[in-house]
Amino acid sequence: MGSWSIWHWVVVLIIVVLVFGTKRLTSGAKDLGSAVKEFKKGMREDDEKPAQLSDQSKRESAADAQRNDDNVAR
Repeated sequence: MGSWSIWHWVVVLIIVVLVFGTKRLTSGAKDLGSAVKEFKKGMREDDEKPAQLSDQSKRESAADAQRNDDNVAR
């Protein structure tokens, strides 16, 4: 009685399908899949932004160094 066999899970699955219906279950699965996809996309965008910022800051610091060299030469 303490362990759930495969037959218990089959009965639970049949009851869930009967209660919610296949259309609602598939639409819920699609919604969950799109939410995971958007989450992964957001995580990738967050990873790309710091790299872009560091490249931009490198260019700005190189431009600042060039301006400082020009000011020293005068």
